[in-house]
Parts: sequence; C-alpha cells; structure tokens
Amino acid sequence: PDVVITDVMMPRCDGYGLLAKLRADERLGGTPVIFLTAKGMTADRIAGFQAGCDDYIPKPFDPDELVARVRNVVRRQERLLAEAARFADADMGSMARQISEIRTLLANGGNAKKAPTPAEHSFTPREASVLQLVAEGLMNKEIARRLETSIRNVEKYVSRLFIKTGTASRTELVRYALEHALVD
Repeated sequence: PDVVITDVMMPRCDGYGLLAKLRADERLGGTPVIFLTAKGMTADRIAGFQAGCDDYIPKPFDPDELVARVRNVVRRQERLLAEAARFADADMGSMARQISEIRTLLANGGNAKKAPTPAEHSFTPREASVLQLVAEGLMNKEIARRLETSIRNVEKYVSRLFIKTGTASRTELVRYALEHALVD
C-alpha cells in the first residue's frame, strides 16, 4: 500500500500494535502510517509520533484535511524513493570501478593501513541482504529479482541503509560497509 490510515483504539490490535507489526514486516516497513483517532491530546500525538507514525489526525477532522495530509505523506515518500532511485540508477560501470578500487584499497591496506573496523548496526536481515547485493554492484532491478520483492521495496531498503549509515550515495554506502566489515 502507498499509505496506511488506522485508528489508535481498535478491539483486537490497537494502532500502536499494528504500527509495530508493519514496521517489523520487511515488505511493509517503509509504508507511511497515519493515525486517525479520537485521542487528540498533545501527549497522545507525541506518543504516536514517538511510536513512528508519519502523521496524526485527531477526530473530528475535515475530510479535505485528511486528503491533503495523505497527499503530503505520499509525496514525501515519493521524493524519498525518487532520491534513492536517482542514486541507484547512477552510472553502474563507474560504481563498479569504484567498488573495485575500494576493495583493492582495503585489501592492500591503502593509506589507512588498518583492517576494517566491525560496526554494530541494527539492520534487518533484508537490509543486510540488500547491502550485500549493493556491495556486489547489482542494480535495484537485479536485487529485486534475486530477493523476490519489488523494486520499490529495494529502493526503500537502500534509503533506510543511507539513513542508518549516514551515507548519501551507493558508493559511499559500499565504502562504509567495507570499512566496517558489514559485507563479505
């Protein structure tokens, strides 16, 4: 789905539980979530944002406001995915050469003359798989085919990897992963 709109108060699974399940699902983890609820106190909204919802709309609400907020959340997601795709679709030949140069540098000790420093990261298993395939120089389409998922999901994983590693391009991501012994 492009966006999930849910109430916070539901009989079997409250909105927070649903949000946690969505975020834990590798296929749906990047899907924007909007809480639409009667719990409109400031503390409730803060709790929703701290739990990871993308927007919080208290009831009663104006339908036009709901539409505007949904469009805003979807546009924000599309911009994030477009930026990730821009990096993903960069000159793959150039990137493959850079990866090769980085591997050679690290293998020969380079200027740093030290072994890769292992780093602790909270990658999901799917993010770790995507990182390994990015390091191998595969394009999003190839990664999606190998992992039997959509290109859009791969773009989401790459975006999350950029955020978690503080990198802004696939080349930087691969260099970071190699320097911190995150890939083979």
